[in-house]
Amino acid sequence: MRLYDTARQGIFPLEAGPRVTMYSCGITPYDSAHLGHAFVYLSFDVLKRRLIDEGHDARCVRNVTDVDDDILRKARELGVNYLDLAAQEMTKFDRDMQLINLLPVFSEPRATGAIPEILTLVGETFDKGFAYEVDGWVYFEVSKFPHFGQVSHESRASMLELAAIHGGNPEDPRKRDPLDFVLWQPSLEDEPAWESRWGAGRPGWHIECSALALRDLGKSVDVHGGGRDLAFPHHECEAAQSEAVTGVPFVKHWMHVGLVGLDGTKMSKSLGNLVFVSELVERAESAAVRLALLDQHYREDWEWRDELLDRAQSRLATWRSTLITGRASGVLDDVRAALDDDLDTPRALRAIDEAAYAGFSVAPAAGLLGITL
Repeated sequence: MRLYDTARQGIFPLEAGPRVTMYSCGITPYDSAHLGHAFVYLSFDVLKRRLIDEGHDARCVRNVTDVDDDILRKARELGVNYLDLAAQEMTKFDRDMQLINLLPVFSEPRATGAIPEILTLVGETFDKGFAYEVDGWVYFEVSKFPHFGQVSHESRASMLELAAIHGGNPEDPRKRDPLDFVLWQPSLEDEPAWESRWGAGRPGWHIECSALALRDLGKSVDVHGGGRDLAFPHHECEAAQSEAVTGVPFVKHWMHVGLVGLDGTKMSKSLGNLVFVSELVERAESAAVRLALLDQHYREDWEWRDELLDRAQSRLATWRSTLITGRASGVLDDVRAALDDDLDTPRALRAIDEAAYAGFSVAPAAGLLGITL
């Protein structure tokens, strides 16, 4: 199998042993997960299915960011406990992921369940000279890590712009460098707080994923990623703080998934231009929703259109027509070859189409893609 690696900026063989470790950045459950989230987790699911098909023990960890600025702000607005809000939204998320037939993940740890590991990691970063403290705020000092930028390859100007967009607060006067990022911060009066050597507080955004990945998967992860918009700052900061402590490469393959748009703009909770799996299954069967997503290459940005669902439903009907009269063919190997070529699901679907039109059975090939006919 060959996959595109964001850090190396090219397609490279996925060199892995009998066990393949995967980490997919999960949701912050302060609002409903939309089709863009579903597309990310479906992409990792397809990779996992092919690895299992090859005989690997594929272990995917998908975290839950149940404490951060966004969820605390939303809980404050609604007048509810932040953990109650997280539980409510995770119920919706789990339902949607089951609808599109995602395999269960190896673990789904929550940030609040890893505070001891987070504090240990922050402490190690601090003790090794990569972090500093100001008024209870602990920052990672990017100038101390020479490989900062290795994942995203963004210019400093672009990093500053993206940090401002994604809550990095480059204008923070406590920082030695505007790109320094928060590892630990004091909590406000109405926010949860945990005791630490720097005072009561809560984790920064990036540190939880490093702590969870290191705890559940070890010092180096075979495949790590999420949406393309996480490459900077989130994954850049993850790599820096992890490698500063362990001294070994944090990730072998960085896998980033394209963004899904609607009406010319990226789907975003803040903009409200969202499409949900739960809405789509009211118009078509859930297998058609999964199939519509599979018709897009995982690395490409694309835009949702309602006709994609109609096309998928029609495709399912054609594939099912082979169940009674279909003959055996080599389409399963064609699908495997497509997936091994940087998870080319559109090519895999075309191969199944051709076999179905020719009257060959396509059920095993569809099954490899998570489609039950």
